[in-house]
Amino acid sequence: MNLPHVHLLLNHFPIIGTLIALGLYLFALIGKSEDLKRASLVIFAGIALLSIPTYMSGNGAEEALRKLPAVSKNAIAAHNNAALVSLVFMELTGMFAWLGLWQSRRFLHARNWTVVTVLLLSVVTVYFMTLTGNTGGQIRHSEILSAQESTSLANASVPMFAGSLSMFVTGTKWMWPACETLHFIGLSLLMGIVLLVDLRMLGVIRRISFPVLHRLLPWGILGFGINVLTGLLFFIGQPDQYIKSVPFQWKMALVLIAGANALYFTMFDEVWVLAP
Repeated sequence: MNLPHVHLLLNHFPIIGTLIALGLYLFALIGKSEDLKRASLVIFAGIALLSIPTYMSGNGAEEALRKLPAVSKNAIAAHNNAALVSLVFMELTGMFAWLGLWQSRRFLHARNWTVVTVLLLSVVTVYFMTLTGNTGGQIRHSEILSAQESTSLANASVPMFAGSLSMFVTGTKWMWPACETLHFIGLSLLMGIVLLVDLRMLGVIRRISFPVLHRLLPWGILGFGINVLTGLLFFIGQPDQYIKSVPFQWKMALVLIAGANALYFTMFDEVWVLAP
């Protein structure tokens, strides 16, 4: 299995999963069901995690496709642009979805502004996910294009957002060191707080209840968000450095597990029986 295989395996999850989550979320809001609302928020957060390796494996698929003579470079550029915007909105949706889950535990229900924010972000995300899926299909399935669309795509000059962003990240003297600093702070927040909660689950610091430690988790998720943002900038800046790096692939798998670890503490009921 190589990166194109991984991308083909994963790329339907963000598109279909976001549609399913939005449908459930709308039913939950109409029916005023807190359980269904939490279920849809969990799906949003889970899809946000899966979207990270989906986007990054897409760069490996792009590298393989560019070697084929019959593939339109403009179609690849259009797909790459849509995928980058989709990823940004999906991660924002996932972070606010997790915040809604945290609020539902902390205050018994998510705050109204969080509910509205997740709804608006998810609608925008569905639009860009649809655009991403459509442009992805155009790369290898030119039959879905009309003659006019095919001619327009062939003659257009599609700039690649990731290329411009890469030049900014690597060409601006202060950008890379600033991202390194923020990346370390984000990693410290995520691993420090999740480790503290994990230790409590294992029986350490027994005088402190789990609900008290749960108040710290938003800082851990903030660290995860900082890591996703800065890590994405690193990846876009020098993708060749990471695509074929086995240690980086292991790191991404473990980072996703760390994010799922933080999600677990808000999803399930059994951790809430841990009193002082």
